[in-house]
Amino acid sequence: MTKTTEHDVASYILDKTGEISAMKLQKLIYYSQAWAMVWDECALFDADFEAWANGPVLPSIYEIHRGQFLVDKSMFPKGNPKNLDEDARDTIDQVLKVYGKKTAQWLSNLTHEEAPWKNARGDLGPLNRSNTVIEKGSMHEYYSGL
Repeated sequence: MTKTTEHDVASYILDKTGEISAMKLQKLIYYSQAWAMVWDECALFDADFEAWANGPVLPSIYEIHRGQFLVDKSMFPKGNPKNLDEDARDTIDQVLKVYGKKTAQWLSNLTHEEAPWKNARGDLGPLNRSNTVIEKGSMHEYYSGL
């Protein structure tokens, strides 16, 4: 059972990046979760991503930034980066190194090419709404194979 939450991860990422777009935050949290499962053999947090039209989204994070284009750490008072252990921080730091300079749209496009999101979407059209969960097992399996 993981002890950290998606809010802790969001807060840690925003500590490192400063203000970024809400969509970029969602994708950075997604890749942090995916790579933690591969490199650390455990999920960073329990919450599940859903296969939304713009890519993977955590509804609990969306609730906080709904209607906002940009987000910053002040929006996540429930998040505490100190709750992340060293492995989690190292993983997120590596994700930020690789994905952090990419645009939100680039990251969204990348998720659209990858099996976990595509499989959860099934044959839905590109603009169709979906709250289908992207299973952690499918994320682990896909990213382990890269």
